[in-house]
Amino acid sequence: MLNYHNDKKLNTREAAMPKDVVIITGANSGIGHWIARALYESGTPVTGIDLTDENMGEMNSIVCDVTNQVNVSSAIKQIIEQWGRIDVLVNNACLALLTPFDEKSPEEFNRELEVNLFGYVNMIRAVFPQMKKQGSGVIHNVSSAVGITGFEGLSGYVSAKGAIESLTRTLAIEFEKFGIIVNLIHPPLTRTSSSLPLGIPEPLMADAEVVGRKLAKKIGSHKKTVTPGFMELTGVISSRLFPDSLGRYLSRKASEARRNSSKM
Repeated sequence: MLNYHNDKKLNTREAAMPKDVVIITGANSGIGHWIARALYESGTPVTGIDLTDENMGEMNSIVCDVTNQVNVSSAIKQIIEQWGRIDVLVNNACLALLTPFDEKSPEEFNRELEVNLFGYVNMIRAVFPQMKKQGSGVIHNVSSAVGITGFEGLSGYVSAKGAIESLTRTLAIEFEKFGIIVNLIHPPLTRTSSSLPLGIPEPLMADAEVVGRKLAKKIGSHKKTVTPGFMELTGVISSRLFPDSLGRYLSRKASEARRNSSKM
């Protein structure tokens, strides 16, 4: 189902704006919501995409399933008609199902890949022709350190994020000749509806609004890896240097926290 909500409609001619036109998926909650909210408050022409737009208020929003190519194509067509161009895509839609691999159904595993990998691919395919036509554009793919380190119980999610790491580097090479930047956004472990079931101790997780508002200031960056700040960048570097030890450490801490929580 597609539903377009916009209180301030502009025609194509009026869409020549001084700020970049931005699309954010997974914008109804979590980090994506706060990136979109901060950009909207700054006057940026931003459109949020998600399965529901109940939290997006007055922001431009499109209810769209990123795993559905027809939905995605229709959404992008509407955005181009609205603003006349697309400058930045933030691929942020997320689904994480905490289940051991031997208990996870093929349908659950595939659903995680559909949202976290093929949903990104669908969005990239849809915006690419417009960005190529413009000779410019930035595609931010939101990744996760667990896509580098691994994490117990998240086999589908981490498989998708690992693929996003490689896909992003490949498309950065392929799209460069068209003037299109493709890079990674690496937020820290953050308190969101997706992460809460993981059992990661609260002190190890950041606040979604704080992270989102910091990242909003980095949207459009050409850096290979975009993070909210220097500390988060060191975390990404550490994940790449010590993936096995960090993956086991986080998995162990999360498992301990879940056990302690179940005893309360």
